[in-house]
Amino acid sequence: MGESTPARPIPGIQIFRDAFNASPIGIAVENLDGQPLFVNPALCSMLGFSEEELCGKHCVQFSPPDDAEKDWALFQTLRAGSIDHYQLEKRYFRRDGSLVWGRLSLSLLNHRPSPLVLAMVEDITEKKTAEEARFRHAAIVESSEDAIASGTLDGIIVSWNSGAQKMYGYTEAEAVGRPITILLPPELGDEENKILETLRAGGRIAQFETVRVTKTGKRINVSLSISPIRDSSGRIVGVSGIGRDITERKRAEEAFAEMNRTLVAQTALLQEREELLRVFVKNVPAAVAMLDRDLRYLQVSDRWCSDNSVEASEVLGRCREDLPEMPERWKEANRRALQGETLRADEDRWESGRRTRWARWEVRPWRNADGTVGGILVFAEDITRRKQLQEELLGMSRKLIESQEQERARIGRELHDDINQRLAMLALELEQLQENPSEIQPRVTELRRQLAEVSNDVQALSHDLHSSKLEYLGVVAGMKSWCKEFAERQKMEIDFRSDVSSVLPLAVGLSLFRVLQEALNNALKHSGVRRIEIQLREDRSGIYLVIRDSGRGFDVEAASQGKGLGLTSMRERVRLVNGTISIESKPMGGTVIRVRVPFESEHVSERAV
Repeated sequence: MGESTPARPIPGIQIFRDAFNASPIGIAVENLDGQPLFVNPALCSMLGFSEEELCGKHCVQFSPPDDAEKDWALFQTLRAGSIDHYQLEKRYFRRDGSLVWGRLSLSLLNHRPSPLVLAMVEDITEKKTAEEARFRHAAIVESSEDAIASGTLDGIIVSWNSGAQKMYGYTEAEAVGRPITILLPPELGDEENKILETLRAGGRIAQFETVRVTKTGKRINVSLSISPIRDSSGRIVGVSGIGRDITERKRAEEAFAEMNRTLVAQTALLQEREELLRVFVKNVPAAVAMLDRDLRYLQVSDRWCSDNSVEASEVLGRCREDLPEMPERWKEANRRALQGETLRADEDRWESGRRTRWARWEVRPWRNADGTVGGILVFAEDITRRKQLQEELLGMSRKLIESQEQERARIGRELHDDINQRLAMLALELEQLQENPSEIQPRVTELRRQLAEVSNDVQALSHDLHSSKLEYLGVVAGMKSWCKEFAERQKMEIDFRSDVSSVLPLAVGLSLFRVLQEALNNALKHSGVRRIEIQLREDRSGIYLVIRDSGRGFDVEAASQGKGLGLTSMRERVRLVNGTISIESKPMGGTVIRVRVPFESEHVSERAV
């Protein structure tokens, strides 16, 4: 009877500790001065510091000055009670000095006698790396003079760069969503089926020369390189291709063949024949070199000089095989051509200096009037840039697919690590109330508030991914409703005005809605203001969306050349519906985004979905 009874552990607290320590994302509990009090193992692992080391630092010491300044400004706003949570993507220092990207979610726990701050950090370094790769690859593809496109396994065009528009005459809006067979001449109708069969089986098409038809009906000679696109599991999900207009080269080859036939038929002196051939080689619009039987250069074309970065005077009279970096297989091809053979390679790789180069070449003999071999002609085309673009295109396609997978994983983590943990915390609090029934009445209101917040966040996540209200309420009402929810969720004031009476196509509405989402999220993160004006109006020519804030502003040119994809994403959304967008901003001068979508774009806007 006199023995003391051991204290019974509180199950809720133990479950909370287990969840805190087992969480896959970093968690820190801080005081209102930004000093960590507790950190979990995931945060220690992410940054490479021990728990003691992390708790000995202030929160601003974890990041570079620019990122720390943004975080601390929001922290002060939270501490003042203007907001009760915020999210921010920022960089963090690791112990070894390297940087990682994290998505910080900070919440104020103000129902305690001494308010605390809950910080949750998700490692998004891979996502940021993928975004940078997407931006870089997109810029490479868009700037290429070659036609670069991708499509489905059924031959439907999915992407179309400016090089393709220049070569074939179809704009992106006219090409995307249509079958690639619009480019095939009638007599080659079955060619595309054979190409797709090869790609579906995992094969590749390299330097395939064929004929295509432009929008105006003009026939052009093209060289195609086409490869399958695989997802992260190796499954073939599409095709990508690079096309080059080789019409001029074909004409040069045909002109040479005609010249050669003419020379063979003539009975002129050897010196005259050779001189005519030299004149032809000098002026032909292709990379051609003429050599004698001792393999000494007699003449080279201007294109040969530009492709090889040499002057004609540097090579004329020199023996081809004495030049540095001449692969042995080329020497063998030269010797066989002197015996009367014609040899060629569609793709040939060799090392030049410290870089890898690729070429398509052909070596054939040229003959004297009596039919004897006078030397060789070398036709060459530098395809290094094309090969690099092909690899970049495949890499970009893989990155896009990986980015989609990462986004799905992010949504899953957000549901599991944020929503699920908050529900678990509610369950713990309910369990504690079961053990202390006297606290039920004063805590009911707070628990209802937390449950409403979770419900609102789940609903917001759903609306951000797919706003069904655009379909059921219409574009204008759906955008207005989303703005109201966003304003309530972020404790902002959004002045949404509209005079649009037309029924907008869903595709146009969805593009405007995504631009609106991106703009408001950017304003929330960077502008520092709590009020935004939005105007949606129409006239006879189209729909206009104007988004305005009087916040910090930014350097538009610097932001466009940076690593983020926000501005690029907005411009791409608008371009898909043949619209235009202008962004006016300057540091401490506010920001105005103006979008115009013409009514005539509706018939091609379905692909924007």
